[in-house]
Amino acid sequence: MFGLIILLVVGGMGVLANLLARLFGGSTETRVLTWVGGCGLSLALPLLAGLLAFRVFRGVATPLADVMAAADEVAAGDLSARVSMPEHGPDAFRNLAESFNRMAEELQRADQQRRNLTADVAHELRNPLHIIQGNLEGILDGVYEPRHDHVMATLEETRLLARLVDDLGTLSLAEAGQLALRRDRVDIAGLLADSRTSFSGQTEAAGLNLQVSVEGDLPTIIGDEGRLEQVLSNLVANAVRHTPSGGSIALHARGTPFGARIDVKDTGAGIPAEDLPYVFDRFWRGDKSRAHARGAGSGLGLAIARQLVEAHGGHIGVMSEPGVGTAFTIDLPREPV
Repeated sequence: MFGLIILLVVGGMGVLANLLARLFGGSTETRVLTWVGGCGLSLALPLLAGLLAFRVFRGVATPLADVMAAADEVAAGDLSARVSMPEHGPDAFRNLAESFNRMAEELQRADQQRRNLTADVAHELRNPLHIIQGNLEGILDGVYEPRHDHVMATLEETRLLARLVDDLGTLSLAEAGQLALRRDRVDIAGLLADSRTSFSGQTEAAGLNLQVSVEGDLPTIIGDEGRLEQVLSNLVANAVRHTPSGGSIALHARGTPFGARIDVKDTGAGIPAEDLPYVFDRFWRGDKSRAHARGAGSGLGLAIARQLVEAHGGHIGVMSEPGVGTAFTIDLPREPV
């Protein structure tokens, strides 16, 4: 087939050369030169077009092939696969490579979080279960008598397990957007007052000063008062755990153009800057040396707080400086007019 095409091209150029020579006149040498030039041009142009097409195809096919190869590796379970950035070619392929790499990084991070969650849940369940098992076996084996303090210690561990299961259930429903909220008008000032009443005993025993203040008139907030109270309880409990004796915890509320803002500030140990992006992750505790003698908590309180605030259409943020303290800020939208 290719030989036939060449033959047709050469023959056609010969006929064209003869016609041009007769039309414009010329010697036999002119006809030969015209014929040779025409044949060369007819072969050079397709060859040049083929080279250009090859370069264009290579510039398109190579980046796509890299993306497809990396996609196959990710599908096979290798979430560390990445696409190398093309040095040349359209910006669209560079954007495609960047988007793929971001997707792979998020998948890898989500997979690591899933693995960490499984390990953390197993760890959190193992400790109280071992205590319960040890206490019950000790009573059955006659190691110690079933006194009131032993029974109460075992009961407290079962309550810890129940709280952990409840927190996991609340967090899972909130993340899935299936947490039912009983929306009504919420008295923000009343929420802060209730938190002071609930934690007055703990803060007094810990040697902490708990302050509550409200600035001006607060706008009307529509939400689930019980869930918002849970958010404040988680934040205040976290502050109590990480604030040494003699420190203070301040709850402050004020109106904003967005709605209402609640600040929960403490003079505790603070959080390192490199840990701040992860404080709302499940089971995050940061530096283990920050764990206070009053208990390290389950590691779910801040994750639940974020999900509950976002379920109300709000936002929660954190600022902290090691050795100075930590401040959590909650922004809640006002009632639609």
